[in-house]
Amino acid sequence: MTGLFITFEGGEGAGKSTQIRLLATALQERGREVLVTREPGGSPGAEAVRHVILSGAAERYGTRMEALLFAAARSDHVEEVIRPALKAGKIVLCDRFLDSSRVYQGITGNLEPDFIERLQRIAVNGVMPDCTLILDLPASMGLERARQRAIGGPEEGGPDRFEKEELQTHEKRREAFLDLADREPLRCRVVDASRPREEIARQVLAIVEPLLPSHKADRSSSPEDAT
Repeated sequence: MTGLFITFEGGEGAGKSTQIRLLATALQERGREVLVTREPGGSPGAEAVRHVILSGAAERYGTRMEALLFAAARSDHVEEVIRPALKAGKIVLCDRFLDSSRVYQGITGNLEPDFIERLQRIAVNGVMPDCTLILDLPASMGLERARQRAIGGPEEGGPDRFEKEELQTHEKRREAFLDLADREPLRCRVVDASRPREEIARQVLAIVEPLLPSHKADRSSSPEDAT
C-alpha cells in the first residue's frame, strides 16, 4: 500500500473531528489527496451499525454483542473504504479505529483482552494505522465540551450512548489510552488537547509531515525540489 493511514483517538469531547478537519485542509493545501472517515461508520454497511450502537439499541444485549457489532462495522469499513484508499495512495484520516474498541469494550467493558485482540485481528485484516494521535485532556473537560454540543440526538451532536456514562468511567478510558501510548510508542503519539485548537493543529501537522510519502506534486515544494 502506498498511502498513509492516520487514526485519531481520545475521550469524548477531545476535539478529534476538529483536528481531523484542520489536518485534512493543511494536507490538501500541500497537494495531497485525503480521505476523511470515521468509526463506527465510514461505509454504508458500517453507518447502519453506527446508528444501532450509538442510539443504545444494542446496549441491552451486553458489551460482548456491542464489540461484535463494532468489529463487523470495522471489517466492512476496512474492505470497502480504507484498504482501497490506501492502495490508491491516499492519506486516510480516521476518527477512531481499533484502539477505541480496546479501551471502550476491553478496558471499561471488562471483556477479555484475548477476545478483543482476536476480534480486532479479524476485523482489520492486516490494515493497521501508520500513526495514531491520542488527543488527551481531563475527562471532566471533555464531558463539558460534549454537553455544550448536546442538542438533539446522537446524530445531531447530542449525547450518545457513551457520553452519558459516569465521569469515573471516562477517566479510566483516558488512563487506558495513555497506557496504550506507553506500550506502543512507535505508533502512538499523545497530544495535549486542552490547548487552543490552532496550537494543537500545528503539533499534529508536525507529527504527520515526516511520515508523508514522497510526492512530487506537493505544492509546498519549490519547482527545483520537484525536478
